[in-house]
Amino acid sequence: MTAGPPSLTPELASRFAKIALSHITREYPNVLQHILNGPGDVRPPRELHPVFFGSLDWHSCVHGYWLLASVLRIYPDNPHARAIVELFDAQLTSDRVAGELAYLDQPGRKTFERPYGWAWLLMLAAEIKRHETPAAKRWNDKLAPLTDAFVSRFMEFLPKATYPTRVGTHFNSAFALTLALEYAEVAKNESLRTLVASKAIDWYGQDRDCQAWEPGGDDFLSSALMEAECMRRVLNAAEFVDWFTAFLPRVARKEPRTLFEPATVSDRSDGKIAHLDGLNLSRAWCWRSIAVVLPEDDPRAAVALESARVHLDASLPHVADDYMGEHWLATFALLALI
Repeated sequence: MTAGPPSLTPELASRFAKIALSHITREYPNVLQHILNGPGDVRPPRELHPVFFGSLDWHSCVHGYWLLASVLRIYPDNPHARAIVELFDAQLTSDRVAGELAYLDQPGRKTFERPYGWAWLLMLAAEIKRHETPAAKRWNDKLAPLTDAFVSRFMEFLPKATYPTRVGTHFNSAFALTLALEYAEVAKNESLRTLVASKAIDWYGQDRDCQAWEPGGDDFLSSALMEAECMRRVLNAAEFVDWFTAFLPRVARKEPRTLFEPATVSDRSDGKIAHLDGLNLSRAWCWRSIAVVLPEDDPRAAVALESARVHLDASLPHVADDYMGEHWLATFALLALI
């Protein structure tokens, strides 16, 4: 029998936490998504974003915090627990969060980090809500105004979003819906959940026989499998199996072949090519999640688990090979392992 994919261990969790702590307050190098409204907006990242100024870019910093919060919850006695708590206490303050809100309120920033960063901020908020400690209650309360701002942005944007974006990068709509849905369920926000689920069904419910023309040269998400993972969360098990059968009808034969073959990463110092390690890890995450819903005697379940393992094996050893991947890949590895 083919071995299934590995799972998270205390050792791996500790390694991921160490990686995230090494860059989450590293201000430079820094890639800014930043509209200048005047000369006063020419400021360093730490001033523009008092909380999320590290990890090369805003969204990677946000999901670095998600990684640390997740590790702290799963392994509260991990060697980095104290450092994580001290970081969150220092960064998630009323003044710093107000600074992030002030940035969002400036002209021209309505689309800042839409939708990827929006979704990760909600994912972080969801993870903090899962904690049952007094410290996490403080962090939740401090982050709440920023969380509410991004919930409002989703609620305003999704009714206007006529079409999904089906790329394998930050603009992928299915990925954003998936993370937003997780927040809505944890926070018991039925309005957001209903809107997200309705939009997913509207966009993807009738999709059939996906050709999976991927990967693109800088993909870190599988447009096909991310859509499937989104629908897995929206539909009940029986509905999803029917939808999945129509969407990818030849999975038992490992077709389309590209979904079962890890992407080749030729240069991990190239920030765009390094995205392909993320593609392998996000495919592993999706395949593993899909396998759980398929009936045990369904041959596609074994195929999905094997594919998850193969993709993890291809990129898990490389999460810290170069800073172009190191500043974010451990997050996707964690998604694939829990």
